[in-house]
Amino acid sequence: MIVIILFWVSVGTIVYTYFGYPILITLLARVRQRPLHQAPITPSLTLFIPAYNEEAVIADKIENSLALDYPPEKLEILIVADGSDDGIVDIIKQYPAVKRLFQPERRGKIAAINRGVPFVTSEIVVFSDANTMLDMGTLRAIARNFADPQVASVAGEKQVLGGGEGLYWRYESHLKRCDSQVSNVIGAAGELFAIRRELFMASEADSVVEDFIMSVRLLEAGWRVVYEPQAIAREAPSASLAADWQRRARIAAGGFQSIFRLPGILNPLRGLIAWQYFSHKVLRWITSFLLPAALLFNALLWPRPFYRLLLFGQLAFYGLALVGYWLTRRGKQSGIPYTVFFFCFSNLATIAGFWRYATGRQAVTWQKVR
Repeated sequence: MIVIILFWVSVGTIVYTYFGYPILITLLARVRQRPLHQAPITPSLTLFIPAYNEEAVIADKIENSLALDYPPEKLEILIVADGSDDGIVDIIKQYPAVKRLFQPERRGKIAAINRGVPFVTSEIVVFSDANTMLDMGTLRAIARNFADPQVASVAGEKQVLGGGEGLYWRYESHLKRCDSQVSNVIGAAGELFAIRRELFMASEADSVVEDFIMSVRLLEAGWRVVYEPQAIAREAPSASLAADWQRRARIAAGGFQSIFRLPGILNPLRGLIAWQYFSHKVLRWITSFLLPAALLFNALLWPRPFYRLLLFGQLAFYGLALVGYWLTRRGKQSGIPYTVFFFCFSNLATIAGFWRYATGRQAVTWQKVR
């Protein structure tokens, strides 16, 4: 009986996380939307780009940034080259309109942000990664949300081209849009998010997902963080499975770090925010462990015909993931097998990320895997 209970608790939590919560927040967004004041304002704005050894993309990033539709007199571009030992600084020097900060010692993204933001004098800081290209109207779309005095931060929409990763980000974008419409978006991604300069709070030097921690702390302080679907950041998929594994494990390690670093946001007295954070973020990380647990509990129930059938279903699912892996190794990253593989791959990376966090082996510096 205990094994049966554990099995159904595991399965129920998984189903709620990936289907139940998305359905509930979608329905809630249709019947209960928190008002948001928007206006076509153009506050002074700094596009802040932390970078480490990005000489391959930095010229494209600068050209993209200079071409954005925003009043030039209101826009500043600042690149912080953290410990870069390639030719990135020489490339930046070719663009007089771009400001730069260079630190020979490599200390990581959060150190670059903490060091660079004090040099910013604009009203709004927009953070963006060097390998992320922005749509022309992105800055205007972000700025209009700051017409609402309760808005402290705006998260943009990340779009990744290709296969299961693209599908995942479309799924995530939908959830973020609904979260924001109901109350607040739960966390921002470093590819594109903005904050009011006066509200910037330096994060701890060992913060792994500084973007998420910064935005959630604003929620804890009572400010509003919203999602702007027309502020679009486009990014190519990871160059390899190894690169994607490193990125996902790093994000997961930061996610577990944030659970313990931001306990206040889980206080039930916070109402919707606590429910959204727990359902959208915490359970997403926890279910990575429940997937193998459900398989184990199901195997222990093998003598029962009904559970034997469920076990066959689970084994077929993971068999399909192996087919997806086989196809991926041969360059085919599309279709149902790849999507199933991508789901399993992401959850395995989350478990690896937890191990990194628990053993203190996750570095805060960039890790380039090409």
